[in-house]
Amino acid sequence: MPSSPPRFAIARAPDASGLVHIEGAELRHMRTVLRLGVDARVSLLDPAGTEHHGVIERYERDRAVIRVQSSSPLPARPQIILAAAIIKGPRMDFLVEKAAELGASELWPLVCARGLVRSPGAERLARWARLALSAAKQSHSAVAMEVHAPVAIDDLIRGVRPATLAIICAQGGKPLGEVIRRVHPRAILIAVGPEGDFDDAERAKLANAGFVATGLGPNRLRSETAALGAVSIAQGMLHDGQGWSSEDAE
Repeated sequence: MPSSPPRFAIARAPDASGLVHIEGAELRHMRTVLRLGVDARVSLLDPAGTEHHGVIERYERDRAVIRVQSSSPLPARPQIILAAAIIKGPRMDFLVEKAAELGASELWPLVCARGLVRSPGAERLARWARLALSAAKQSHSAVAMEVHAPVAIDDLIRGVRPATLAIICAQGGKPLGEVIRRVHPRAILIAVGPEGDFDDAERAKLANAGFVATGLGPNRLRSETAALGAVSIAQGMLHDGQGWSSEDAE
């Protein structure tokens, strides 16, 4: 079976002539890292989640010109929003990258009372967006996970959308898989606290707002482990149709 062509992100759909220009970091990856030549086949992913297949027509000084031969929207995917407390250093980078690979559709960095990071800064947010894009290309996701600006608990509660199952990861809660199977949600929002967990006031606010306390087993987990475990469980069950189906997206 032939391998899939390498995938590159593009900022916009092809123009009327069927041409796409690849520039910047994507060009460097195409020309310098992968050393793709003229006529090499490539896959292109635009922001709307449409995949385009084409060939490299030529290289110019600061861009590659791709001629698109076919286009098709990628299948809809479950909406999994991860609201994860901001943690220090490379562990947050790891969380962002792996959550995107596992299929989280959005990341809401969460500012918590016991969190050690209050504001990650624009540079770090931009890095997380780049990691999410790279993970989407690597994992062949339909679209890259969207990284939002940090939110506090009150903003998180106000941001819950209709038809979304909102859960909070908590030891002793009902198993996440069991909750998904019972509710059969169209979308899920997963709230994960910092290393010191949510404080009593935050837990009370979330409970009063209808967040369901769900557990991930008997072990005490680090923040990033809990976040990725929850995303993995949700993705597996929603993808298998136990909580969501493609018809729900129509």
